[in-house]
Amino acid sequence: MRGSVERGWGWGHCASSPLLLWTLLLFAAPFGLLGEKTRQLLEFDSTNVSNTAAKPPGRPYPPYSLADFSWNNITDSLDPATLSATFQGHPMNDPTRTFANGSLAFRVQAFSRSSRPAQPPRLLHTADTCQLEVALVGASPRGNHSLFGLEVATLGQGPDCPSMQEQHSIDDEYAPAVFQLDQLLWGSLPAGFAQWRPVAYSQKPGGRESALPCQASPLHPALAYSLPQSPIVRAFFGSQNNFCAFNLTFGASTGPGYWDQHYLSWSMLLGVGFPPVDGLSPLVLGIMAVALGAPGLMLLGGGLVLLLHHRKYSEYQSIN
Repeated sequence: MRGSVERGWGWGHCASSPLLLWTLLLFAAPFGLLGEKTRQLLEFDSTNVSNTAAKPPGRPYPPYSLADFSWNNITDSLDPATLSATFQGHPMNDPTRTFANGSLAFRVQAFSRSSRPAQPPRLLHTADTCQLEVALVGASPRGNHSLFGLEVATLGQGPDCPSMQEQHSIDDEYAPAVFQLDQLLWGSLPAGFAQWRPVAYSQKPGGRESALPCQASPLHPALAYSLPQSPIVRAFFGSQNNFCAFNLTFGASTGPGYWDQHYLSWSMLLGVGFPPVDGLSPLVLGIMAVALGAPGLMLLGGGLVLLLHHRKYSEYQSIN
């Protein structure tokens, strides 16, 4: 889908007030996050694919165009207490009834302070960030081992695409078995960022047993005429813009998948300025302290034993 993330938000012009940021999200989402003609939800048949790194990850099915989706009334899901709203939709024309009991949902949320969500991957957020969560629930896959993906388009800053970076850590307390963080940075300062863990979940709540790998393709320039012309993009950034696009694919041909419970969720964090920097968790710091302190305590204990042993013999006086 070009794109589940609004490409018009270059995030250098994003409001720092949580309430204003939330308002911008809600007004931008119907025009940017949802339903214009070239945006797509991707699906692949991975039945006969043994290489988990294959690109594409299987035989592609015809994509779902979000322009053909019918979306809920946003006022029904507004929650001022949590600064969140959910856009939920399904294809208007669904002859095979794939979405008869299913939907595709985008939940946007702004934050008033620094904290972490209750559910994995629990990315650290601040008052200058917002979260986008994508959930595919109840839709019937067109194959026994269908993998789903999103096509994401974003504004480039100048002639270049945003830089994509991978960060690795020894800490997985907040996202078990996930030691990587992916992010897009607009500019060298940077002016803004998008940040996510390369993991999705096939159950709610998410956990280690339902974790699915998330693979991102390299960014590439996208022709402006092939993308929808969002009013929000024109209002904030003018009509002359450079766009870049990449694909996100969730799951692998082996292991857990959408087919288990017909559920898939993935989230990302977006914001202005520098992205939040995750320090080591208290658990990891405690383990490191024990691991590094134990040898020192052993050496200290051994030294005391030798000292006492030497003193014992030094106090011995021979009798002539």
